[in-house]
Parts: sequence; C-alpha cells; structure tokens
Amino acid sequence: MIRLGIPRALLYYQYYPMWRTFFEELGAEVVVSPITNRNMLVAGTSRVVADTCLPVKLFFGHAISLADKCDLMLVPSIRSIKKKVYNCSKFLGLPDMTKAAVPEAPPILDVEIDVNRGKGYLYWNIYSAGKKLTKDPLKIRRAALAAWKAHQSYAQLMAQQGLTPPEAIEQMFPSSDHKEIPQTQLPEKSTTSIAVVGHPYVVYDELVNHRLLYRLRQARVRILTPEMAMPSHLEAATNRVVGRAHWTYEDEVLGAGEHYIGSGVDGIIGLLAFGCGPDSLMMDMTRRHIARSETTPFMSLTFDEHGADAGVVTRLEAFLDLILRKKRRANA
Repeated sequence: MIRLGIPRALLYYQYYPMWRTFFEELGAEVVVSPITNRNMLVAGTSRVVADTCLPVKLFFGHAISLADKCDLMLVPSIRSIKKKVYNCSKFLGLPDMTKAAVPEAPPILDVEIDVNRGKGYLYWNIYSAGKKLTKDPLKIRRAALAAWKAHQSYAQLMAQQGLTPPEAIEQMFPSSDHKEIPQTQLPEKSTTSIAVVGHPYVVYDELVNHRLLYRLRQARVRILTPEMAMPSHLEAATNRVVGRAHWTYEDEVLGAGEHYIGSGVDGIIGLLAFGCGPDSLMMDMTRRHIARSETTPFMSLTFDEHGADAGVVTRLEAFLDLILRKKRRANA
C-alpha cells in the first residue's frame, strides 16, 4: 500500500477531508504530519531566505517531518478556485519550492487546480493524480465524487453546527490528533462572543497564534470563525466592501470581518502572519471598514517566529477588558 503524506499546514484545514477521502478511496494510506512544534518551525526557517512568509516556513517544516514517513507527498498548486480570482504566489509555486527546499522529500504529487483554464483541465489534473494509484478511470471518478461529498459534509458541519475545522475533522475522522476544547463544553452563561478572522493556517495553528482560541475559551468567550458562516454570506460581504473578490480566500479575512460586523458580536480579532503581502492589505482594509462602523471593537495580531506568549496574553486581556467595560456601560 502506498503511503501518501499530507503536511498539516497551509491549505490542510480547507481541504484535508476531501484529499484524505480521494486517496483512501484509491487504496492509499494517508499519513499526516504531527501538530506544529518549535522544531518544525526551526527546520523550515533554516531552508529559506529571511523574507519568506511564516506560513511557507512552517509548511517546509511539516514537509521535512514527513520526508521519511511516506512514499508520495501531496503538494498541490492551487492557482484559482473561482474564475478571474487568483491565489497568492506562494500557492502557485509551492511544489517547485518544496522540491528545492526539501530535497530529501519523496516524489511530490503536484496537482494543479486552475478553474480559469476550464473544466477539462481540472478533470485532467484529477485523473492524473489518481493514475499514480490506479489505472481504472471509473475508480478515479468514484473517488473524486466521494471526495467532493466529503468536502460538502465538512463545510456543512462547520456552518450548521458551529464547529471549527479541527473539531469537524475529528468528528469525521476520529483520533485525528485535534485536541481543542469543543464549543459544547463552554458554560451556558457565556455572554461574550468574539469573531476571529484570518486564514485557517493562522487561526488554528496553536504554535503560530500562541493558543489564542484556547485562551478565549478559558475566558468563557464564544468564538465565531469564518468557517462558521455560510460561504455565500462571506462572498456577499466581500462584494459589499470591494465590489468583487480579487484574491482567493479573501472571504476569510475581508468578507468575514464585514459579515460579523452586523452579526451582533462583541468584538472582532484579526490574525495575520508576518511577511504576507495580500494579508496585510486585506487586514488594513478590514480594520478601516470596521472603524467606520463605530460599533464593534477590533484588534489585529501579527505573528512571526520570534513572538512569545506574554505579548499575546497581555493584548488579549486588554481587549477583553475593553469589551467588558463597553458592555457594562451599555447596561448601566
């Protein structure tokens, strides 16, 4: 049985159920890298120039940890998932960068997704990936359909039940090493709600964000994230702010910020990784748009490999104090 490795970084939280279902249907054993740790970050950082963004450094760290544990490594090149909307360059060149930065990695399974080139090109790439495991086109087609159903179920779990991606993954695939505190364990008297907006590889990686979601839950805060909103609502929110999306996954930052302004949350926290050009632009637009609303407190946090827990804890405590004072004044 072929062992296929999937790094637990970048687009893992968006597409893991779909990827795992597709390759398991074709008979592969899917191997996932461990939860991010400091050694991975150090290893990934050592392979790139200093200007490389933090998410790519972490991705290489995960790829290094998988190098001797799998026969193939999935590193897709996702150029676009909507017509006339394009992805960040790190996703476009990720397979080639991985080959250069992690030469000890097994053969890279490079799947290019670009809807701008039509359905035929998309289907051809899906079949090309499947042919690494089987020559039966009908089996590949069945696997692709099963994968798409898994992806839809994953999205519904998050949007309808209010689960985070790690919680939804654990529910679909028990013992997936996700150990977050479920929302259902929160006290019923949790009256403070905060939206956390940003890309999943920042929002759900506890090493990157210094366990931000855990700290919010310990403070009895109800958390809302982009995945808990309907995709159509996020897309509509993005369109209200900028006319139409220009970057893939823009809805996770700009759209989510706009969406949660009108949802009655007590505050919004924006998370971004240091060195990311598109994110810095989108987060600044989000900040200015929320400021104009004059209704919802907003705080942005930028993470890099040199941060420490103390700074995050201090800012988080101050932000929560601000929200509580605002609520007390409103109820006075």
